[in-house]
Amino acid sequence: MRIIVTGAGIGGSVLALALEKAGMNYLVLEQAPALTEVGAGIQLSPNGVRILEWLGLGDDMAAFCVEPGSHQLKDWQSGETVLQTPLRSVAKSSFGAPYYHAHRADVIEALASRLNPDRLRLNAKVVSVSQSANKVSVAMEDGSQESGDVLIAADGIHSVVRNQIFNPEAPRPSGYLAWRGMVPVERAAHLGIEKQSVAVMGPRLSIVFYYVSGGRRINWVAIGAGADDKRESWSQTASKADVQKSFVGWYDQAKGLVDLTDQLFVTALHDREPLPTWIDGRIALMGDAAHAMLPYHAQGAVQSIEDAWVLARCLELGQADAAGALLIYESLRKDRAQRLQLHSRNAERWYHLDDADEIAHRNARLAGHAKNSDTGVTPQQAWLFSYDAEKAVLGTDEQWRALREW
Repeated sequence: MRIIVTGAGIGGSVLALALEKAGMNYLVLEQAPALTEVGAGIQLSPNGVRILEWLGLGDDMAAFCVEPGSHQLKDWQSGETVLQTPLRSVAKSSFGAPYYHAHRADVIEALASRLNPDRLRLNAKVVSVSQSANKVSVAMEDGSQESGDVLIAADGIHSVVRNQIFNPEAPRPSGYLAWRGMVPVERAAHLGIEKQSVAVMGPRLSIVFYYVSGGRRINWVAIGAGADDKRESWSQTASKADVQKSFVGWYDQAKGLVDLTDQLFVTALHDREPLPTWIDGRIALMGDAAHAMLPYHAQGAVQSIEDAWVLARCLELGQADAAGALLIYESLRKDRAQRLQLHSRNAERWYHLDDADEIAHRNARLAGHAKNSDTGVTPQQAWLFSYDAEKAVLGTDEQWRALREW
């Protein structure tokens, strides 16, 4: 079986490493001239970290990641902690792997350094795909072609394969923008920011911040309502003065990070509508091509990692029936990922409430989640973090399936 993968982002690269580990024949097509990433932070929960550790990245992550003590939801004016759930003390013992914060570029570099260069084509922009009863073909912009037994589209929210084969609708604008920045820790020392995962919820505006780069920098991302005239790109610069105005009246850590940032970037937040199927014959979608989601549960990249492991293992175990293996992959992954798409979409509203009664109800509900848990972890976190991709493939994940999700 020869497997063609379009896209060498986090999901496509993890898929390539998993296929390499399984001794499978594959080729990754990446349109960029090099595997690089812009300077954004990323959260990696145990359900994704354990897969990266299986692929040999454990030591790398321990060096460049930061392990937060807890996850904190804070009030925008007082900085008071509305909900705190443990991470460092329970992640390994309860879920088998750490919870990490990282610089996305560090993750990409660690993955890229392990890719087999003989199975990677750069500058390979896919323009069309086709299939027959027993093969798939991919045409590139330069006129070249590649063929194989299976095609996996890991080419992101603007997937060429999704648009051609499944549904050409445009990504759905959320009506919100995200601004981000990085601050060296020495510049922010006076703010007294601890190594936690912090989310601050304010009226129509929120901010998340945490340490990355082995603790050398603090990454922040603020989300607020805005006109949909920005592209989905993390390289667009933003006006610092405009963002500062939005944080007038906020407590010192949240607005202080904005004040200390030299260069701000902005992007429009989009997701895509859930699809009725990710499979068309010998062609399958994964990651953002299948289930692009908003960032409120910090699961976009991790869900791509889960997809990659399950898909690689399904192909390994089902080599005699490639199309059948893709259908098994979909049956194992589609429900979980699409639930997260919708939960992330719903979270946008309750993150940004501005009615006092609704805010009080939300905060009381959040506080109650942890009180009803033996470990302090909410039922939602347990449902997210305890998913084991290998057990899912083997059909031995009954314990996770019995958990209550939200």
